Amino acid sequence: MSTTKYFFFVAALAALSFKFLQLTGAQLTDPSEVNALKAIRSRLIDPLGKLNNWEVGDPCTSNWTGVICYNLTLSDGYLHVIELQLFRRNLSGTLAPELGRLSRMTILDFMWNNINGSIPKEIGNITSLKLLLLNGNRLSGSLPEEIGYLPNLDRIQIDQNHISGEIPKSFANLNKTKHFHMNNNSISGKIPAELARLPKLVHFLLDNNNLTGHLPPEFSSLPELLILQLDNNNFNGTSIPDSYVNMSKLLKLSLRNCSLQGPVPDFSQIPQLGYLDLSGNNLTGNIPSNRLSNNITNIDLSNNHLSGTIPSNFSGLPNLQKLLLENNNLSGSVPSNIWQNMNFTGNKSLILDFRFNNLTNLSDTLNPPANVTILLTGNPVCENANQLQIDRFCQVQSVQMNETATNTGNICTCPMGYEYNPLSPLPCFCAYTLNVEYRLKSPGFSYFQPYYYDFEHYLTNGLRLFLSQLNIISFVWEEGPRLKMELRLFPTDSTIFNSSEVLRIRNMFTGWEIPDSDIFGPYELLDFELGHYGNNELLNPSSSKLSTGAVVGIILGAVAVAAILSAVVTILIMRRHSKSQMVSKKRLSSKIPIKIDGVKDFTYEEMELATHKFSSSTQVGQGGYGKVYRGILADGTIVAVKRAQQDSLQGSKEFFTEIELLSRLHHRNLVSLVGYCDEEDEQMLVYEFMPNGTLRDHLSARSKEPLNFPTRLRIALGAARGILYLHTEADPPIFHRDIKASNILLDSRFTAKVADFGLSRLAPVPESEGTAPGHVSTVVKGTPGYLDPEYFLTHKLTDKSDVYSLGVVLLEILTGMQPISHGKNIVREVTMACQSSMVFSIIDNRMGSYPSECIEKFVSLALRCCLDETDARPSMTEVVRELETIWRMTPEADTTASESTATDSGMKATPPSSSSDSRNPYVSSDVSGSNLLSGAMPTIIPR
Repeated sequence: MSTTKYFFFVAALAALSFKFLQLTGAQLTDPSEVNALKAIRSRLIDPLGKLNNWEVGDPCTSNWTGVICYNLTLSDGYLHVIELQLFRRNLSGTLAPELGRLSRMTILDFMWNNINGSIPKEIGNITSLKLLLLNGNRLSGSLPEEIGYLPNLDRIQIDQNHISGEIPKSFANLNKTKHFHMNNNSISGKIPAELARLPKLVHFLLDNNNLTGHLPPEFSSLPELLILQLDNNNFNGTSIPDSYVNMSKLLKLSLRNCSLQGPVPDFSQIPQLGYLDLSGNNLTGNIPSNRLSNNITNIDLSNNHLSGTIPSNFSGLPNLQKLLLENNNLSGSVPSNIWQNMNFTGNKSLILDFRFNNLTNLSDTLNPPANVTILLTGNPVCENANQLQIDRFCQVQSVQMNETATNTGNICTCPMGYEYNPLSPLPCFCAYTLNVEYRLKSPGFSYFQPYYYDFEHYLTNGLRLFLSQLNIISFVWEEGPRLKMELRLFPTDSTIFNSSEVLRIRNMFTGWEIPDSDIFGPYELLDFELGHYGNNELLNPSSSKLSTGAVVGIILGAVAVAAILSAVVTILIMRRHSKSQMVSKKRLSSKIPIKIDGVKDFTYEEMELATHKFSSSTQVGQGGYGKVYRGILADGTIVAVKRAQQDSLQGSKEFFTEIELLSRLHHRNLVSLVGYCDEEDEQMLVYEFMPNGTLRDHLSARSKEPLNFPTRLRIALGAARGILYLHTEADPPIFHRDIKASNILLDSRFTAKVADFGLSRLAPVPESEGTAPGHVSTVVKGTPGYLDPEYFLTHKLTDKSDVYSLGVVLLEILTGMQPISHGKNIVREVTMACQSSMVFSIIDNRMGSYPSECIEKFVSLALRCCLDETDARPSMTEVVRELETIWRMTPEADTTASESTATDSGMKATPPSSSSDSRNPYVSSDVSGSNLLSGAMPTIIPR
């Protein structure tokens, strides 16, 4: 057996041993829960293929999308599903009754999908459930009374559905439930008085339903109630219970448009009341004259039948933002001192809306500050034309919730894809961000600006971030009123969040681990975008919450197997090479453990001679790995020598990976390795010299002779064919992991060759039944701007990760742009151009004429490669097929048909170059390939 075959035999044995550990030590998922998940999947419609990996492997050990597991008990030996998080997955279909079999689950999250049908009563069997999150779907039917018997439920969110029927009285048994969010449905009937027994109830949101009957006076005994929001229901002919004035902890009472009648209770006894909205009812009588809490920000008694005068108790309320009394029967004088003792610093303002009443008198001293707006239209006082001072109060105006803000300031120029953080203590700090769409569902104020700074402190403290890490990009009031925000989260002292921090922050939002706030009220997560890590893509939770016992068992088992394999491998390798090690003492310094067939082992002296002692005159490039030199071997072969810097040596892992992989890859669109040098504390890789450098060289604005469209298309097709060979014909298949324009090299005829295999990984080894997991779990490595967003977040490397990176390269080929430059991301920019029908405006104008239909197909293919959802991207086979179709549409296709056929077979081994450099490792020689650059094409005016 050759050394190479033996090496892969050991690797396969190790993989099988790990699988054995999975089967014996990792405690596979409870079979009943596996069957339940399959039944759940069968009821769902998944147009984007988000749940495709639910069809293979084990839920917990194969990391099914959205399935999080935990080894709850050591007695049964199984892993159990603890969370099912399918937030915003574009799912439709129905919820399966088999959800009730996930009996150990704590979080059930289907928020913001398109699920229809009813809520299965079997959910009531999940006694461990803490969060029931079904809001933002199209669910209908009634609420199952079985939900009322969930002893650990903390939060029920079913808002923004089509739920009908009555609230089950069984909900009075939810002794641990704090949050009832059931607004924006069609729930009918009476509010059960039995709910007054709920000892933990904090937020009761049932606005915008069809509730009738009366308001339960028993609610005054709810010991923890902070928000009671019942707007837009129909409690026809009933009054507000007097007992509500005894709600000692109440912060917000909103009963707008509820057909209520009777007097306004005296809420001055509620010490912390901050928001009172009783508008749009049929309330009568005088406004209570006792002073309300100093916390009050909003008093809305408009559109009722109130009479009497405006009481003086509204004066001197320090936090008041709105006093709305329009459309009543109030009489007497317009008060002149409501704003007294108010502090108007910090963007504070006050609106006093007294329109359409019977106010007749105006104080001579009515001279409010600029921050106070008084509206008097429709009152007799405005009919006195001689009082010119009241003209500004009697204009026809309206009060709307139109406070919006957008933060677009940027005093620094960031690289494309990075965002500038104006709050960072570091000057001109640019970084990759996380973007969060967030909404306050029931805020305790009317205007946000005075609370802007407080909100920043509240949220950063809740997320355990520094204040400088939060940037509020925009906020806008929506119907409700609710406050929608776009937030941008920055890393601290590095340009990128690590993956564990991304997961932590997301889990803080989705697990409602951010503490509640009195003034800001409950929130909801609308979207968790990855920003420039990958647009509009949420994290895929995986089964990572293994117990300490399970983790220790797996680690000990893996260590034991690894130790045995290492011992066996070491003994055999030492025996095999004992003779060769005695032949040459110089080779004792080599770090390469085994001889690589077909790859020459150069000495340090040979490399010195080839490069004139690494003279600066022979240097042709430099990158993060080290310098690249043009060398001439003793036999006259021109080569590229990539010499590692002393501080970049990494225990020969990437060095050996590239040697091992390239020694057995043979395709005309892949670089070939000539040899290596590994002695005298030096690591060097030797490739055939590529005279036309890298693709990035020729897309640069500094390129003297830009590539025309046919040449660019040929390069794209060649690169795609090289990657296709890695995915389908290499044995075993390989995931490249660092496809980028500077890793696509060009020979003297501008034939594309994929380079740099230092980060590559072997594809998964098939399991015993002949199937493979489809991904490799690995530490994230690669180049920002080209990195697959799902791989970055889940650490699951797949063939589609290379497809994403190639898609970015295709966009570079068309536009000449870099993936990340000056605050712009190429995927986002091209996507926006397509959406606005301006795609031809971003095509590289140095490319010359081109067939517009070819460009359209090329752009479409590139953007599909860059889709956030892994399964929505085309396979590399489809990419090659579509590029070939585009090529056949060009006039050059007929003249190069024979060459195209030869490329398909592609088994010629051409010496290549490999580079881990983030910058270009080569410079172009005098060979220009002008025969390709000057290809004649019909002049086509872009649309």
